[in-house]
Amino acid sequence: MSAITPTPAMDPIPTTFRDAVATGTDPPRPVDPTATATRSYPVRLTATLDAPLSRGLWLIKWLLLIPHYIALAVLSVGYLAVSIVAFVAILATGHYPRWAFDYTTGVLRWSWRVQYYGYNALATDRYPPFTLAEVPGYPARLEIDYPEHCSRGKALVQWWLLPIPHFIIVGILLGSRTFSDANDVASAAGVADTSGSSPVPGLIGLLACVAAIVLLFTASYPRSLWALVVGLNRWVFRVTAYVSLMTDRYPPFRLDQGGEEPLAPMPPTASRPTQPVQPMQHTQPPQPMATGTKMPADTPATVTVPMDYPEARS
Repeated sequence: MSAITPTPAMDPIPTTFRDAVATGTDPPRPVDPTATATRSYPVRLTATLDAPLSRGLWLIKWLLLIPHYIALAVLSVGYLAVSIVAFVAILATGHYPRWAFDYTTGVLRWSWRVQYYGYNALATDRYPPFTLAEVPGYPARLEIDYPEHCSRGKALVQWWLLPIPHFIIVGILLGSRTFSDANDVASAAGVADTSGSSPVPGLIGLLACVAAIVLLFTASYPRSLWALVVGLNRWVFRVTAYVSLMTDRYPPFRLDQGGEEPLAPMPPTASRPTQPVQPMQHTQPPQPMATGTKMPADTPATVTVPMDYPEARS
């Protein structure tokens, strides 16, 4: 009968588990990668840098965007009206009407696409679509989580008092205009522009101008500069959504650069403490007894049963 060599498939105990028992540690547990992190803020602005970009198309983008400017001027009237209706609804019911939320989200989404194509980023040559809906294939995207409940008391001061520190920062990013209420912030985000343009360009506009000059001479957009521009625009749209009562979560004082939103680790869940596994005791096998030696009376008898393997017969 030939000996049978064990194979990994015949081993019922995984190597990692056996090693954990031998060393006295807990065996490894399977990890679900989808449960280790979550998006950090309900307003998610993402972007992709297109390449290659035209050297001189940005010189006439202002002309190409005139239809969008007209469309956003019309949509801005509805944006202000719907925001007022939502404000009253929150005070009365504690809920932001879903139809109103979809409209205001769509207007901000439209505005972000126009600004990404235009002079707040100049990071794509793909013409923005005329729609309020999300366009998955477009390099500029905006998603906002619908709030199941809104604070009635916070709504009274959320649009003018609480975000005053952010108004100062947004004023630096977008121009010298003094930001004092939600209308000014919405104007800065590209909607509800009722107070005229800022006479002095902001930091975002200056950085986009630098990118345009570099693009003109090198036909490339510096990726680090693009990441900074997107991060600054993300800050503006977070504040815009907050003062528009579309979320109760206060915008973080954090510059998240790059095209993707950062991930925040989920809080650890409480689990029952486990006892350490005791290491296995390795004992020496019994030595064979000499011929004629009597076994003690309390020694258990061992019966050897021959195993007949079909593989061995073959």
